Amino acid sequence: MTVDLTNVFHEIDADYENLKELLREAVAIQSVSGDPSKRDETIRMVHWMKDKLEKIGVSCELAALGNQTLEGKTVPLPPVLLGTLGTDTSKKTLLVYGHLDVQPAAKSDGWDTEPFELVEKDGKLFGRGSSDDKGPVLCWLHAIKAAQKNNIELPVNIKFCFEAMEESGSVGLPELLVREKNRFLAGVDFVCISDSYWLGTKKPCLTYGLRGICSFFVEVTGIKQDLHSGVFGGVIHEPLQDLMYVMSQLTTVDNRIRIPGLYEQVAPLSAAEEKTYDEIEFDVAEFRDSVGASHLPTEDKKTLLLRRWREPSLAFHGIEGAFYGPGEKTVIPSKVIGKFSIRIVPDMDPDQVNKMTIDYLNKVWKERGSPNVFKPRPGHSAKPWVVDVNDSNFMAGARAMKRVHNVEPDRIREGCSIPITLTFQELTGKSVLLLPLGAADDMAHSQNEKNNKWNYVEGVKTLLAYIMELGSA
Repeated sequence: MTVDLTNVFHEIDADYENLKELLREAVAIQSVSGDPSKRDETIRMVHWMKDKLEKIGVSCELAALGNQTLEGKTVPLPPVLLGTLGTDTSKKTLLVYGHLDVQPAAKSDGWDTEPFELVEKDGKLFGRGSSDDKGPVLCWLHAIKAAQKNNIELPVNIKFCFEAMEESGSVGLPELLVREKNRFLAGVDFVCISDSYWLGTKKPCLTYGLRGICSFFVEVTGIKQDLHSGVFGGVIHEPLQDLMYVMSQLTTVDNRIRIPGLYEQVAPLSAAEEKTYDEIEFDVAEFRDSVGASHLPTEDKKTLLLRRWREPSLAFHGIEGAFYGPGEKTVIPSKVIGKFSIRIVPDMDPDQVNKMTIDYLNKVWKERGSPNVFKPRPGHSAKPWVVDVNDSNFMAGARAMKRVHNVEPDRIREGCSIPITLTFQELTGKSVLLLPLGAADDMAHSQNEKNNKWNYVEGVKTLLAYIMELGSA
């Protein structure tokens, strides 16, 4: 039986100021997990959320993760917040994941406002974490409070797993989850994560696939220390010259990867799946303008989406050891390390990609013929993830989206990687739904991160509708 939520939705609209106030409190806590000087704030954020959950009847515990060494300092890892709401064995159980930490931010980075002060302007809520991921996490809290206020019985038990190290690689969480497989994770029937975004700014979507990642480091050394370019230029083999040559051989000008055999690992595209790309609503010009590009390697909608979600891509991230500050420093670096990554898709295997890439780098180095020392190595990796869009969990999400937005959501993949998604799926044996609430232009990780007032409020309604739809899943 479908519960009429019309009046509840009106109350959520009317409760906007209270919704905003909680987000203001959360944004003000500078839970930057990658900054050791902010570790106390990160831990405080976990306790703040624990207090909010307990006030709505969630039974909470804090799972300790120990310490870590960060920038030469030993600091405690923030605990993982595990919560349980309802233990009715006649009901199925939903597991909700979210993260409470954020990326670094300072007004001097180019923000128009103070990043840790929530500012509403033109229907937008600016602040670090407003969209990634404190806003969506709070939407779960608001949705449950709205149901309780209206004496609506939730059709499922709910478990919460909120961490505060996601922006720093979820240190310690996978190991904790493995230990909790037969306790906290036991009996989970559905998993939902709201830590992704709509494809555009107007139409909702559900995400059924993510690319994985293989990262790499390429080190070149050849001299014992940095040297004066005027004295030694032209008479030594420069490590930076070698590195730039090797890195330039990895891609073509239109972003095709040159590593032989890489594309042959990609799962074939069926006619049925290809047809779904024709139906997806996506404005290429809006996308191009949103990133400030004058031209894209392709402006065909289907080709662009396939390359963004379903094909591997290679991106360069930086060169360690090379001078990058303002002004000039006319030296020859003695040691440089190039950094890049390859986003992988089904059916690509990280170990095989690592081997093919290292083999190719060594081949290019041999062709270069330099006497310098060359050391390529793989970094971290994560497998790609994809689920069946006809799964009962996914269908419940689709019904909820349509119930709130009056439109059938697009089914999309994402180009990014969320490794914990696959961890939850493997440990629970159940499907994971990525249910995005934010718009494509929310600028997560960037300056002026925001959450639209409309998305925030409608997000609360969507999660409440989703919880209710699970009752018939």
